[in-house]
Amino acid sequence: MLKIVHIIIMTLLVFVTIGCVPREISVPSHHNGNFIDNSSSNSWAEETNTDDEENIDISDIDEEITQSDMQTLQQSSKEVQRIPFPSKEYARLSKVGKGTIKGEIYLLDLYGERVYGTNTRLYLNPITSYSNQWYRESYIKGQKMSEPDSRLFNYLRFTASDSNGNFAFYGVPSGSYYLIGVVKCAQECGYDTLKSIRVATKVKVQGNQIIEQDLYRQITQ
Repeated sequence: MLKIVHIIIMTLLVFVTIGCVPREISVPSHHNGNFIDNSSSNSWAEETNTDDEENIDISDIDEEITQSDMQTLQQSSKEVQRIPFPSKEYARLSKVGKGTIKGEIYLLDLYGERVYGTNTRLYLNPITSYSNQWYRESYIKGQKMSEPDSRLFNYLRFTASDSNGNFAFYGVPSGSYYLIGVVKCAQECGYDTLKSIRVATKVKVQGNQIIEQDLYRQITQ
């Protein structure tokens, strides 16, 4: 009788133990000695929840302008119309890759000291005729542009810098990109009020390359 009771108790313990085991365990990946939480890593816009405005709002690419840009806009308030979205050109772009782009985002003040862009969003925008127009008209000339085609969101990649201005993009497809970010700066840059300074540069990655590319801009008065 005692044997039967013992067998019943052991059987119940096995079922209880199995029922307490989690069905799925999330383990962070390991990259260059650092653990990465895949649940919050950067991703292509079309792979994210499009209902999340934080993921698709790129107003900081177009609306955040430098002091010199403001002067240009005052001279010409006419909105520049974007060229038709070159869908065939974008269709040729790969969306799968193994490249890495990492660096620091900062401004160089009047004394050559760095003012880091902390906890700010950065973008990789594939270089096409469409983005070339943005770079020429908006970033270089400071012109206001019409709203971008919503299909552009499917080809942007974004991440955020940490509290020290470090950033990284992982799984980047081979190709050439505009690397874009914004740094907020006030008295340390010689401004009376807080200003948002756009910074952009070109970067290219091939295969599984790890590209180290800082994103910075010299402050001028």
